[in-house]
Amino acid sequence: MSADSAAVAPSAPVDSLGAPAGAPPGGRHLGLALFVIAAAQLMVVLDGTITNIALPSIQTALHVSDANLAWIVNSYALAFGGLLLLGGRAGDLFGRRRMFQVGIALFTLASLLGGLAPNEGLLIGARILQGVGAAVAAPSALSLIATTFPEGKPRNKAMGVYAAMAGIGATVGLLLGGVLTDALDWRWVFFVNIPIGLAVLAGTRTLVEAERHQGRLDVPGTISGTGGLLALVYGITRGGEHGWTDGLSLSCFAVAAVLLSAFLFIQARTAHPMMPLRLFRDRNRSGSYATMLFIGAGMIATFYFLTLYMQLILGYSAVKTGFANLPFSLGMGVAAAASAKLVTRLAPRAIAGPGLLVAAAGMFWFATLTPDSSYTGHLMPAMFVTALGLGMGFVPMTLGAVSGVDHQETGIASALLNTAQQIGGALGLAVLATVSTSAADDRLPDAAASLYRGAATGDHALVAKAADALTHGYTLAFVGAGVMFLAGLLVTGLAITAGKQEAAEGAAPVHIG
Repeated sequence: MSADSAAVAPSAPVDSLGAPAGAPPGGRHLGLALFVIAAAQLMVVLDGTITNIALPSIQTALHVSDANLAWIVNSYALAFGGLLLLGGRAGDLFGRRRMFQVGIALFTLASLLGGLAPNEGLLIGARILQGVGAAVAAPSALSLIATTFPEGKPRNKAMGVYAAMAGIGATVGLLLGGVLTDALDWRWVFFVNIPIGLAVLAGTRTLVEAERHQGRLDVPGTISGTGGLLALVYGITRGGEHGWTDGLSLSCFAVAAVLLSAFLFIQARTAHPMMPLRLFRDRNRSGSYATMLFIGAGMIATFYFLTLYMQLILGYSAVKTGFANLPFSLGMGVAAAASAKLVTRLAPRAIAGPGLLVAAAGMFWFATLTPDSSYTGHLMPAMFVTALGLGMGFVPMTLGAVSGVDHQETGIASALLNTAQQIGGALGLAVLATVSTSAADDRLPDAAASLYRGAATGDHALVAKAADALTHGYTLAFVGAGVMFLAGLLVTGLAITAGKQEAAEGAAPVHIG
């Protein structure tokens, strides 16, 4: 017990550590508190990429169709992005430490269910539950830093570690996913979260609860917004598989239109909106959100299709695929560090605009892949170029999202940026996976199944034909991702007019990947 806490009158309420309720824990507990928050952040961010590496193994083990494979990624992104704002609001109303605990518990339970899933339906359900847990835990994690760590060096250190976890989570996910899938089994990309989650839950007693706020949850907004997005993504996926005149596909689009319209109506009328529309009145902020939507759409699809190309076409193992993605993380880190310094000297669009142009160039480079392309001469330089461009875009968009926002709203402004990235990723992957699967099937129906069948029977001609069809589909998807980045470039040029800016306080790190 610290000297300060010892001076408190005996009648003052105390927490489980013997410290005054609401007071920061003593120095001996700050290290554990930092571990708890960092581990939780790493677990949430890591899960966005760790599953990508295991996709071919999951597809083979559970007999997942090409059209449904994207749902293993998209279900998590949709639940995470669609409920992120609600999770932040729940923390304000019911206690951030309590909701942090609930979120981590849900995420850990979902990881167990995902690892045990006997079929694709239950696996996708577990991924949705993981997304729900992440959406509840992630907003509270950042808030708990402010309540747990004293101002000055301890809080700055905690924020630095938190931001680092957001940055390295994608890399760790790719490498760890490869090692676990090859050394053990694909199910361990889910099981690995269980000991981490239990350790985080055990350490949450070191976190200090924040003051609760008055208000209520925007349940109608949550149902209409998330339901509308789910119907839209399912309609896109089904339309590509069954035709755009399919009755169920058209019904999904109609439901999506109704629900999303209702969502906007509710947000404009309710006293406690999940997504305050007033934040979109500033053109620079709206431009940042729209640009991040397009960045997310192209980036998640890039990880997805590169993983399939390297494992199915080039025959890389899961571990080799994870290490092969390192240039992506290196390029992203270098560019993000450089752009963080440039934002005080140049206008945001002078940094993000050229970055998105470079990222689009990398995508069009990927679009020239063939079944015989080399890693060192083609994949690696294209990865690095794309990552450099994307890294230049993240920092200016993050600062643009919170610039000029009242201090009490910087959290929701940052959360909206992360929501835009996740929702953009889900929509982009749905569209590009549909394009890729349709293009491949036009050349060879059930191309992925044909590739597996040819490899099992030694039919080299079938393998070659299937590899050509799949590569054709992937390259069209890369073209589509390049178009997404160019759309972001257009938005940046037209909507973002702000000059150079100082680093904004309170901006939450954007989840990369």
